[in-house]
Amino acid sequence: MAEVVEEQEIKDEDLVARTQAGDPRAFDHLVRKYSPRLYGLVYNMTSNHEDTNDLLQDIFSKAYRSIKGFRGKSSFYTWLHTIATNMTINFLKKRSRSYQMSLDDVDNGIQNDADFIEMTSGPDARREVNLKELQQRLNDAMMKLSNEHRAVVTMFDIQGMPHAEIGKILGISEGTVRSRLFYAHRQLQNYLQEFLAS
Repeated sequence: MAEVVEEQEIKDEDLVARTQAGDPRAFDHLVRKYSPRLYGLVYNMTSNHEDTNDLLQDIFSKAYRSIKGFRGKSSFYTWLHTIATNMTINFLKKRSRSYQMSLDDVDNGIQNDADFIEMTSGPDARREVNLKELQQRLNDAMMKLSNEHRAVVTMFDIQGMPHAEIGKILGISEGTVRSRLFYAHRQLQNYLQEFLAS
């Protein structure tokens, strides 16, 4: 417990400087700190747990190899998210070229979530069916978005990042972020319209 509290109190700048000086334990702190948030980002873009775990290893490996070149022009958080987003988009582009994804390749993420299972395990079977169907349709709708649109929806709607931070991570203006969000939301609304009308 004391170690967890101690880790949270150490600033990213200190951990980055220690890593750059050759202390791999400092980088381990950064990995533990950012793994849950990056997992959410990558998973919501890939909808596949195995791909997410593989990508996270690659993302942290690249960050570790590149950290000596990190000069602090942005926060470490932004720098790491930029690596994660770019690697995930590149992965998705390669995956879409190599095969058409079938529904069997898509995890039904939230259906495996303990909180979701507990919430839906009550006596109301109809509600349970509706929630499962809604989640499946949401997953399907997200996968129909382009990689760039899925990235902004994941970062804004799921991870709660501000427009400016998303713009820095993706290297685009806030206006472009807002435009992509507007378009993506309209697309999602269209994909889900039939379900919402029933």
